[in-house]
Amino acid sequence: MGREQWKKIWVGSAGNMVEWFDWFVYATFAVYFADSFFPEGNETANLMNTMGIFAVGFFMRPVGGWLLGRIGDRRGRKAALTLTVTLMSASAVLIAIAPTYDVAGYGGVAVLMVARLLQGLSVGGEYAASATYLTEASAPEKRGFASSFQYVSMTAGQLVGLGLQILLQRNMSEEALHSWGWRIPFVVGALGAGIVFYLRRSMLETEVYAESGAAEQQDRGTLKVLWQHRREAFLVMALTMGGTVAYYTYTTYLTKFLSKSAGMEKSTASLVSFCALFVFMCIQPLAGMLSDRIGRRPLLITFAIGSTFLTVPIMTMLRHADTFWPALGLALLALVVITGYTSINACVKAELFPTGIRALGVGLSYAVANALFGGTAEYVALWFKNAGAESGFYWYVAGCAAVSLIVYLTMRETRDIDLNRVAAVRDGKETSPAGATSVTPAS
Repeated sequence: MGREQWKKIWVGSAGNMVEWFDWFVYATFAVYFADSFFPEGNETANLMNTMGIFAVGFFMRPVGGWLLGRIGDRRGRKAALTLTVTLMSASAVLIAIAPTYDVAGYGGVAVLMVARLLQGLSVGGEYAASATYLTEASAPEKRGFASSFQYVSMTAGQLVGLGLQILLQRNMSEEALHSWGWRIPFVVGALGAGIVFYLRRSMLETEVYAESGAAEQQDRGTLKVLWQHRREAFLVMALTMGGTVAYYTYTTYLTKFLSKSAGMEKSTASLVSFCALFVFMCIQPLAGMLSDRIGRRPLLITFAIGSTFLTVPIMTMLRHADTFWPALGLALLALVVITGYTSINACVKAELFPTGIRALGVGLSYAVANALFGGTAEYVALWFKNAGAESGFYWYVAGCAAVSLIVYLTMRETRDIDLNRVAAVRDGKETSPAGATSVTPAS
């Protein structure tokens, strides 16, 4: 992989890290600010309300996937990536200055809602643009490896957030964290987004996209063209279902689960998550390289089988793991299984679509699946807990993985698909930049 390709991956990944830092610190610090925006009462109910607002951001992601995916297909990946980080910076500032319930009643909730809507818009576009950019910026035989850095950077963002949380927990009192300390990560996120904005202004466009500009693409990045690739769009939604539910269960929800259900100290629960996520981050490129050698489907199938049959026993044992080492071992087992999905899902989705509709196809389809399943995972978990049937959530996660398993077993391999396809569909075929035609890939 050449120096220029590494530079593209670095710039794309750095921005992705800041985006996801801002996205996830809301979830990781929710235990500290949930009571600040609602009347005193049931602590679990207040956390549910706060995570309900977290879920609202996911329902804005399809809008971001559509709007910013369209921009990415029509004006370039660079334009979309620059706009996403601008929106994320604005949302972080809003949360940092949001008034509490004691100061403005439910006015603070309104500010949180607006901020989460902006974050949803931003992240909906970020996933589309970064997945497309990282996949297109790499050599054909290295796409799995290069695209794995999307989850490396996503996880790095979580680790920075968790590391900051651990640092604050060790240097601030519980009262101070609940009072004002939770605002610190959002200030950090806003500053980081400003730095990334500067970096992305000078980033290079991918060659795949630049070459596609010479082809006839009058309807590039439109829903009309996406409809012509609706089979691929539905495939993305189906293959995302199990992966996104499992991912959010063992990342953003894990700390809350260990502290609220297993009775673990918040600081210990945060440390478990930090250590597990660090190992998880390190193995993403290894799994990506493996997929470049053996294909994408074997990894996806391994994830789905493991998640279907291991979720219930892992979650059951985690429920009783009130010390560091048992909890870490179980968390690592779960995250190793999930790596079969996370390390390659970006390139699999990008490989399904031609150049002229790739950002929109990936972004909108993935965002819809996340709104329905990923964004609601924590809320569903807390709903089961509040209803006194917490184990029901374990079966829900396993069931979602089982549905995706069926998809993985029936879909075609995508590793060797040519990315230099454009969305000008003529009689069931797609034209290449050189004027040749290739048959539209079946899902």
